[in-house]
Amino acid sequence: MPEKVVLAYSGGLDTSIIIPWLRENYSYDVIAMVGDVGQGDDLDAVVNKAYATGASKVVVEDLRREFLTTYVFPALKAGAVYEHKYLLGTSLARPVIAMHQVEVAFREGATALAHGCTGKGNDQVRFELAYQALAPELRIIAPWREWNLKSREDCLDYAEQHAIPVEASRQKIHSRDRNLWHVSHEGGELEDAANTPFLSTWQITRSPQEAPDHEEHVEIGFDKGVPISVNGIRLDAVSLVELLNEIGGRNAIGRVDLVENRFVGIKSRGCYETPGGTLLLAAQRELEALCLDRDALQAAHRLEICRAGVLRSVVHTTARGFGRFRGKYARKCIRGGNPLPLQGKR
Repeated sequence: MPEKVVLAYSGGLDTSIIIPWLRENYSYDVIAMVGDVGQGDDLDAVVNKAYATGASKVVVEDLRREFLTTYVFPALKAGAVYEHKYLLGTSLARPVIAMHQVEVAFREGATALAHGCTGKGNDQVRFELAYQALAPELRIIAPWREWNLKSREDCLDYAEQHAIPVEASRQKIHSRDRNLWHVSHEGGELEDAANTPFLSTWQITRSPQEAPDHEEHVEIGFDKGVPISVNGIRLDAVSLVELLNEIGGRNAIGRVDLVENRFVGIKSRGCYETPGGTLLLAAQRELEALCLDRDALQAAHRLEICRAGVLRSVVHTTARGFGRFRGKYARKCIRGGNPLPLQGKR
């Protein structure tokens, strides 16, 4: 029987062509593991596409609640914002996907793990450090470091040659990552730092010109630094972030355009949309201003930079510990609500 490889599968351009590539070059049975972190895809369509392109089995894991409660909220408590702007949406999602990918590999008796991360980004390191920590005996296959495809245009050519349907096109060339916490955009016009992002680049937030010309008030309730309610209604983590994404998005909140320093030593431009996370961070900082004295607040701000760098630079497998000691004393007083006035137009 052929050996099995578990691929972290999204149904996007890269992982769509990786399934047939793995079959051609390794003769593996490919198990596609879809980690649902709130990317909003039609999961049935993603599953069907994986089978149509050659997967022997597809496993869907609902990771939304775990992603928020175990990774995002501890990072929020830690005040982790990278280079003053980036709320680490991709950085926080990769470890939970990688962990469950390893669990699927163990259950299925696989001998290898694969991912679709490029050879120039941080994600390859995030996935592979998790693999090596959790399953050092499993082989790691990183197609972007092996194949002769050098660009997304080359990937589109490969998809066309193998009759693989993909949403990306030569006109829609952005690389995107979406989850409950954010949407990121790279490539296309963003490759030139002098270019303004196209209006069509943004996906879940309105521009200030499109936002309502009136204030909208939102009250966010916290318990020990963890958000628990919106406008007096107690909500589970997933529903809470989804609602805040809607509120922030329609009020032109959460857009970031950043040229950032990557762990691998290069600079990269990305545009990010984090409407709900931006609201949560703003509310949390207002509570800190109410609760912390000067020295504690200054110490917390200094530590925020260090923690964000650690989370961004991928040397973590869980974010749980990053907010623990701070939550133990500096945030034990943070319990209550904070109303925020939102006004989209400036």
